[in-house]
Amino acid sequence: MIRQLTRSYVALVAGAIALFTVPVAFTLTDQLRDDTAASVRREADTMALLLGNGNPPSCAALEEMARAYAGQTPGNVEVTNRCDTNLPSPEQDAALTKALETGKPTTDWGSPFIWGPELVITVPARESAVAGDGRNRGPVVGAVRIVYSTGDLTSRLWTIWGFRAGLAVAVLVVAAVVGAGVARRLTRPLRQLNDTASRFSDGDLSARSPVTGPKETQTLARTLNQAGERLDTLIASQRIFVADASHQLRTPLTALRLSLDNIADGVDDDFVKEDVEQATAEVVRMSRLVNGLLVLARAEAKVSAAEPLPLWDIVRERLDVWRPAADERGVTITLRGSADGRLLVLASPGHLDQVLDNVLSNALEVSPDGGTITVRVEPKGDVVELSVLDEGPGMSDAEKSRAFDRFWRGQGLTGKAGSGLGLAVVKQLVTDDGGAVTLGDAPGGGLRVTISLRASSRSGG
Repeated sequence: MIRQLTRSYVALVAGAIALFTVPVAFTLTDQLRDDTAASVRREADTMALLLGNGNPPSCAALEEMARAYAGQTPGNVEVTNRCDTNLPSPEQDAALTKALETGKPTTDWGSPFIWGPELVITVPARESAVAGDGRNRGPVVGAVRIVYSTGDLTSRLWTIWGFRAGLAVAVLVVAAVVGAGVARRLTRPLRQLNDTASRFSDGDLSARSPVTGPKETQTLARTLNQAGERLDTLIASQRIFVADASHQLRTPLTALRLSLDNIADGVDDDFVKEDVEQATAEVVRMSRLVNGLLVLARAEAKVSAAEPLPLWDIVRERLDVWRPAADERGVTITLRGSADGRLLVLASPGHLDQVLDNVLSNALEVSPDGGTITVRVEPKGDVVELSVLDEGPGMSDAEKSRAFDRFWRGQGLTGKAGSGLGLAVVKQLVTDDGGAVTLGDAPGGGLRVTISLRASSRSGG
């Protein structure tokens, strides 16, 4: 918007300059052209009087005047051969013929566009015979031609237009600077509103926009602030409710499981034991679900500021934690990529640990015994991709589209007891850090989870 307002302001100033400066420049050009033609014509008329005055004419005075004129101006004088002088004779052309036959002077600028390299003025010379109207009506006895070089005129023309062009450029530069300042001042309230909206989108519902600027933006800022307050209150209440409910449910579920265990120990009937074991399994699943809700509630808590964290060190640390569990089933966990300890990504402290734990847990549950889980770290410009590939059954396109839904569970090999919240937590944490999570097919079968994280500008420093 600032650029658009600045361009509009500069365009208006440019239009005003064009409307006022260009006509003035054309007027000055026409005035320069007319003044030059009048001056040369006046000198040619004077010399024509000397050429036609008397019999014989005043040839000596004509020659002296012509040489003086040639010495002081860029014009050269040519006369017909009525006088015995060293002055050159004009070339026989249409202009000379018109002057000798009709007695009318001609002015030739040499070009229809402004002027050519020379101005040629041809004036007839008449013998003295004054008519009643005061004009010389004598017969035409010769002609005087002045060939005037327009080089000086062209220089003056460039000076006129160049000065105005330079002045216009200077005015436009000043207009651009002033316009940018004015535009930034006018759009400051909108930028503040945009910053507040961006913080809302990042999950910071405590952001508030200052109420400044014109009445319209002040009203919009108040409305946005009120909406933020209501959303913050509602979401905070929801989070508190989920966290409290999950926390309160853990105690009775634990007590229920202990009671079921006690019942199972004191019952000899196999059918009753089977029912108790089935009830115990459901209680265990419900306990996992409650624990997952607690994790999700914490993940949806207010977002902390992202910090540059060493991705390679965090990945190696989490893999060391999960290798013993993988070794029990003969599953191999390999780490590939650039082993650069200086590779930093922007993330909130603790988020990457939870993300890796959830993804590795899912990968281990669906991996067959003796399979391989591959973890790759690949820097790609402004982002760093962290990929986890397993050799499980993978997912269909329909399953991938629902994998991030809460409480949805895929048909893995051993993952039937999951809560369906793992990938939802992963997406929440990664999104809060400005990253993205995608699901794809692993090259040898199985699922590929790709986590894109923002690279820190301090990476490699």
